[in-house]
Amino acid sequence: MSAVGTAPTQPSRLSFHLPAELEAAEPPEGRGLTRDDVRMLVAHRSTGELTHSTFLDLPSFLDPGDLLVINTSAVIPAALVGVARNGERIAIHLSTQLDDSAQGGRWVVEPRRIVGQTTQRWAGGPVPSELSLGDSATLRLVEPYLASRRLWIADLTLPQLTLDWLARHGRPIRYRYVPRPWPLAMYQNVYSVEPGSAEMPSAGRPFTADMITRLVSKGVDVTPIVLHTGVASLEATELPYPERVHVPATSAARVNAARATGGRIIAVGTTAVRALETASDCCGRVAAFDGWTDLVITPERGVRAVDGLITGWHEPEASHLLMLEAIGGRPLLDQSYAASIAAGYRWHEFGDIHLILP
Repeated sequence: MSAVGTAPTQPSRLSFHLPAELEAAEPPEGRGLTRDDVRMLVAHRSTGELTHSTFLDLPSFLDPGDLLVINTSAVIPAALVGVARNGERIAIHLSTQLDDSAQGGRWVVEPRRIVGQTTQRWAGGPVPSELSLGDSATLRLVEPYLASRRLWIADLTLPQLTLDWLARHGRPIRYRYVPRPWPLAMYQNVYSVEPGSAEMPSAGRPFTADMITRLVSKGVDVTPIVLHTGVASLEATELPYPERVHVPATSAARVNAARATGGRIIAVGTTAVRALETASDCCGRVAAFDGWTDLVITPERGVRAVDGLITGWHEPEASHLLMLEAIGGRPLLDQSYAASIAAGYRWHEFGDIHLILP
């Protein structure tokens, strides 16, 4: 795994002003809507055409033989509060587990300052290295993670199995634009089955069982991969960190079969893109993969296995925008983001959808 930020140059990222009123402060259900009743901007790379629609109309934009690749990783309640020896309360966001321990173990974590009802990136002095998490649980910061100035390697000591302990003491990670807490179920996709993500692979949030049934009835196939997401890097415009990936042999075979018969491979979320591209060769043929990826997808690298993408709306200069540019091209990306802001689309994990088609 390579260190972050070691590339000699980085392509320029899309920069724009995101009005605060476009930040989704609550899930659609909090506004009286269903999961799938969010807006969707459809962008066609071949023509440059933009279509304003809703996620409910997704089947009309896909063809029989197309293949949707979904990330079935489930969110864990990864936000904790620790107390230092001097009594200071510190927020801890668990990001990525580095070992296979079922009870505690070694993690990548992000310490954050508690400010009112939210948290902020740590600044102003060293982070206390020893924290009590309550109920006989402790966290010890070991060293900074790779080249990061905000992430640490930490040893987590728990009195019981990690998932059981987190279910009692953890909360979903949320940021300042979501002012009130929501239950963990609001951060889960309907097809999530394997706990491990610090934050929701949110492009899949609008899917419902009914939507998947409609897609399959039309002849659109669906196949799973797993990528456990770490904490967001939106505040630091960093490149993505290494993450755990599992591409089953059956899913690899279905991707290859769909491509061979003329179907389009549509990734649901940037996590699905990263997983598929990690598991593909130079010709776009996908093989089974189980391990870590540090792949960073840029316009220069391009994509090989993926034809299109269902995604949310990403923050100005976020690293994910490089991936979107690799899939859709910079002109289409510029047009899409200008149109979405002008039309008042909502941002972040509870926001609206961007469908990029070839």
